[in-house]
Amino acid sequence: MSRLKVGVVGCGAIAQVWHLPHLRELSDDFEIAGVCDLSPKLLAYIGEEYQVAPSRRFTDYRAMYGSDVEAVIVCPNASHAEPSIAAAEAGKHVFVEKPMCTTEREARAMADAAARAGVVMQIGYMKRHDPAYQYARAKLAGMSDLRFVQVNHLHCDNGLHLRDFKLRRFDDVPASAREASQAEQRARTAEALGVQELDAVDPAARQAFGTILGSMIHDIGNLSGLFGPPRRVVSTELWAGGRGITTILEYSPALGRGEGNEVRAVCSWVDLPELWEFTETLELYGTRERVLVSFPSGFAKTMVSTVRELGADPNGQPWVKQLVYHDNPFKLELQHWRDCILGGKRPITPADEAVEDIKLVADIVKAYLRG
Repeated sequence: MSRLKVGVVGCGAIAQVWHLPHLRELSDDFEIAGVCDLSPKLLAYIGEEYQVAPSRRFTDYRAMYGSDVEAVIVCPNASHAEPSIAAAEAGKHVFVEKPMCTTEREARAMADAAARAGVVMQIGYMKRHDPAYQYARAKLAGMSDLRFVQVNHLHCDNGLHLRDFKLRRFDDVPASAREASQAEQRARTAEALGVQELDAVDPAARQAFGTILGSMIHDIGNLSGLFGPPRRVVSTELWAGGRGITTILEYSPALGRGEGNEVRAVCSWVDLPELWEFTETLELYGTRERVLVSFPSGFAKTMVSTVRELGADPNGQPWVKQLVYHDNPFKLELQHWRDCILGGKRPITPADEAVEDIKLVADIVKAYLRG
């Protein structure tokens, strides 16, 4: 099979820690055919590190899309919507790092652009590719009476894990570009929350919106992969200035495998910045079986995920099964993306389904604002 010529838009932390190293490691399958960033110094460093010719280093993604790249990874520290739509319109397949965008309007425009162009647009929910998640998803299909779902996401400062990696940052991005990006994000956050002026919104809600979009979106994506979108947001509570979040989501009673077996998911995200320990769990509870998944930080040097499964034999004797996985889901999602492009398969995390995830981010915060 041929090597896929890939361009990378945005050469910050996630590109340096995972995407670029994996593209190089998987050199039989991928060629780094272009890199793009607003920082000329970072471009020079990345170009030398990954042997990308100067003619294939770009500060404008539109220029890179005019080259022979066949597919692009979109992961800038700015809006992902415009470069993703432009890539699709240029006939390039697209991998969009999370969050795909800020507003439902942008998400629909991105999915529509990919559909019109006939290109693959995959969203970067790497945890959906984790073997532990895949195991839990398969087990869910056989659970007879799912009653309760719990998600806990206790987040330490990313810097505690990033210091284990070789990461380069430079200060030569024009201040005007940074200011324009910040203003754009504020405007789109206001649009998502349905207000004219963002300053009119409770500061805790503004903080929580950014946190849900940037981090808790992983948990939203995990739930969507299991159940689809929820029927409604029952409630949302914020504390610690929006750095603590708990929301309750209602899913169809049909998921409970029986009349009256309503399913609720209680999802919490809490900022605990000072200790290295990171906790992210997805727990599925039935009366006769339970499946409990634990994920590593996305910036863990060594990826270890676990599954703890509980049940009972026909005689009522309880049993416990524990599984441990060491696969890197960031690598798995890139390999899956390539398979979808070359094999015409639908991605596990397609853009059209992720539209509902972006809508849900705003709905969770609006539930808090409604009191």
